[in-house]
Amino acid sequence: MTAIVLVVFFVFALLGMPLAFALGLASLAGLFAGGIELSVLPQRMMHAVDSFPLMAIPLFMLAGELMVRAGIMQRLVDFSNAIVGRLHGGLAHVAIVAGMMLAAVSGAAVASASALGSTLVPAMRKSYDDGYSSAVVASAANLGAILPPSNAMIVYALMAGSTVSVGGLFMAGVIPGLLLTLGFMVVASYLSWRKGFKLTGDPFEIRNALGETVRALPVLAMPIVVVGGIVGGVFTPTEGAGIAVAYAVIVGFLVTRELKLSDMVPALFNAAVGAAMVGALIAFAAGVTFIFTIDMIPASMAQYLQELTENPMVFLVLVMTMLIIVGMFIESNAAYIMLVPLFAPVAASFGIDPLLFGFLFVFNLVIGMMTPPVGVVLFVMSGITRVSMGELIRNVWPYVAVQYAVLVLCVIFPGVVTWLPRALGY
Repeated sequence: MTAIVLVVFFVFALLGMPLAFALGLASLAGLFAGGIELSVLPQRMMHAVDSFPLMAIPLFMLAGELMVRAGIMQRLVDFSNAIVGRLHGGLAHVAIVAGMMLAAVSGAAVASASALGSTLVPAMRKSYDDGYSSAVVASAANLGAILPPSNAMIVYALMAGSTVSVGGLFMAGVIPGLLLTLGFMVVASYLSWRKGFKLTGDPFEIRNALGETVRALPVLAMPIVVVGGIVGGVFTPTEGAGIAVAYAVIVGFLVTRELKLSDMVPALFNAAVGAAMVGALIAFAAGVTFIFTIDMIPASMAQYLQELTENPMVFLVLVMTMLIIVGMFIESNAAYIMLVPLFAPVAASFGIDPLLFGFLFVFNLVIGMMTPPVGVVLFVMSGITRVSMGELIRNVWPYVAVQYAVLVLCVIFPGVVTWLPRALGY
């Protein structure tokens, strides 16, 4: 059954069919081949999406939509410009720092790419070439799935069951996310200097920096309230997402005063569409996961890998190498749903820290969002900036290299990932 499922899925996916439908057809084919009642599929679908933690995804998406429409981007840009705008590649640094802060609002790389691309690229084009500008913004947007709150980590935790907590995964992404931010800024400075771009932004002034910090405080406080509450056990990730929505509404109407009632309908619609896509993938993939379980694929894979190697590090390297390839060809949510139920139990049998394995799994597939041919963030940026995929790929590879360097660092030194969550009791 598993072989039929995989063949049907990849055939329809390569033909351009939406991944949710390809997963659904693959599930039906597998159930039919195994002589199992087809009524099992809707039952498994309903069971998969009937989840309280899963509600956090549409709520975080809605919070991100509302914060963008509430005018937070300009405040983030002004704050970032006051801090790092005068460095080599000043506007690039502004984009990276704004992306880091927006990551703590949106929780998704695609949402960050849309907000940053439409806001910052027009200004960056006045000082930099199109390829450089688009690559910087794409890289900054990719922080959205690493820094908390991350929708990708919520999906991973849901598929991994009770072996790992959402809050723990959130905290696992903090130090690597900060390292990525610094790495992106170093690369942006070097490339700006090498290309001979002129300095942008005003000279650094403490008074100006303090003033912009005060203006940005309502925005900067949101991740502290939401993520801090989740980590502190005050509320669950889903409740935290609901609080984020309420916070965004209050900031938009009472602080920035740029959010209007007419913005609510498009914000709700965009969040609903994004959440529906994720929900459909999870629902249809439930059938695939059921077939994998019936065929005892996780147990067989664990036995095979344990016969192949008894070294946890070798196993980890093998899985990371496979995920690099998977990330190039399969959309990340589909990969989480299909592969996490397979590899998470095997990693546990090797004695690998569930937080470490979960973060590395997510991080690897997040990098895949910037690698062709199925680099979702690249497609979003190309659509917004009208920069060709070829030019974008030529300019983005140094930032992809930084992400892989941090991934290798996390594999070699697991404490980079696990120290903070363990210090906080996860």
